[in-house]
Amino acid sequence: MGAQLSSGSGGGGRRGRRRNSRAAMSDINVTPMVDVMLVLLVIFMVAAPLMTVGVEVDLPETNAAPMTGQDEPLVVSVSSDGTIYIMDSEIAQETLTEKLDAITDNKQETRIFVRGDKAIDYGRVMEVMGLIKDAGFTKVALIAELPSKGS
Repeated sequence: MGAQLSSGSGGGGRRGRRRNSRAAMSDINVTPMVDVMLVLLVIFMVAAPLMTVGVEVDLPETNAAPMTGQDEPLVVSVSSDGTIYIMDSEIAQETLTEKLDAITDNKQETRIFVRGDKAIDYGRVMEVMGLIKDAGFTKVALIAELPSKGS
């Protein structure tokens, strides 16, 4: 009976070693997750500039240097038919100053960029800028596109 126990324990030892070599790994492999996250990061980095403003405006071109700032500016757009938009929401001219005050919490130092379609009358764009200035906003600027290299 003692011989059976010793041969049984020897066989159990071999089985134990086999189990150890086939034991499930308890560590999480994060490499696939990191790969997916990097792909998503690249996708969002490429797509984010394309989603800035939803109003289609054909901007004029200029050689002026781009402005830089720390805060996110508010964009007011004037489309080719004269319609006014704040970001991508259409608004009436009469409510422009009220909406700007509400959006900015009456912070008169908020940067406001005015985008005017190049097909629209310059006077209409200046009228919108005048309304914004009359509301007390001091940091108002026009947006234009840089000329392409081919032209």
